[in-house]
Amino acid sequence: MSEQAADFELKLLLEALSSSTLSHGLKIIGDYRTAQVVFGAFLGKRRFDDWLAGVSIPRHTLAERLKSLVQMDVLRPRMYQERPERYAYHLTAKGRALYDSVLMIWDWEQKFGEQHGALPARLTHRGCGHAFHPELACSACGERVAMHDLTFALEPNPRLPHDSSEPMRTPRLRSEAESGFALGLRVDRWSLLIIAAVTLGCHYFDQLSYVLRIGPGVLSKRLASMVESNLLVCAADHADARRKRYSLTPSSRGLFGYIVCLSTWAGTHHFGEPSSIQPTHKACGQPFVPKVTCSHCHQALLPREVTFEMPAGGSA
Repeated sequence: MSEQAADFELKLLLEALSSSTLSHGLKIIGDYRTAQVVFGAFLGKRRFDDWLAGVSIPRHTLAERLKSLVQMDVLRPRMYQERPERYAYHLTAKGRALYDSVLMIWDWEQKFGEQHGALPARLTHRGCGHAFHPELACSACGERVAMHDLTFALEPNPRLPHDSSEPMRTPRLRSEAESGFALGLRVDRWSLLIIAAVTLGCHYFDQLSYVLRIGPGVLSKRLASMVESNLLVCAADHADARRKRYSLTPSSRGLFGYIVCLSTWAGTHHFGEPSSIQPTHKACGQPFVPKVTCSHCHQALLPREVTFEMPAGGSA
């Protein structure tokens, strides 16, 4: 590939990532506190005090996240008749559409997470009566899908422009006591965008810095942290040992289901815009729209059709 063609591809990827429904979706719902609240809602939490006791969120932070999710129409408050100053928060249709993403978080945690006590130990599908693991499937043909089963086309969306005024910030490291589940501790918005960039072909420091508009110092720390957390592998490049090449690990590939489900939710239910990163399922040739299915009967999963068991000492 010529240098000019390589530069064109990098510029296209920069524009596609910055205008993607993934990037914009992670801005509104991708921080770990918001993820904790959404996950808690699917575990049956309804009252302010339920979240406060269950996931150790500071009161003011919890109030802000609940307010934001209400404004996004993910949660809807209802007054208690006996205590009109108190609210019960219920998932809306838009909120319930996040279930595929939540199931993918659970699946990743079971395989790669560190704090299983905060999450259900077992999921059962009422439709078939069996315990299951969620599987990512193609809505068009129903076949199970992994990252390598897809191709990706890039088509930047000018209606979802990149906010160039937003710098990349390195979040304060959190203790285990502050984290409701390990996804929030180890993976944040920028880590997921780095994983997406590597998935789309960016394997070198300068490429990642360019397409994500990340300063060298901050990117260096972030990549080192991801290597230490086993989300990336760093090795000398075969063609030039002076260059370091970053590749995905089973742990980071395992986040693909969450990434693609959240991106689809953001485009379909929040922005009403197609993603600038458009996957196609190789096997059937159709645009890939994810659905999450039961590993036993292969039917799509709905919140009301799934029961869960918390581990001993855990709380819903």
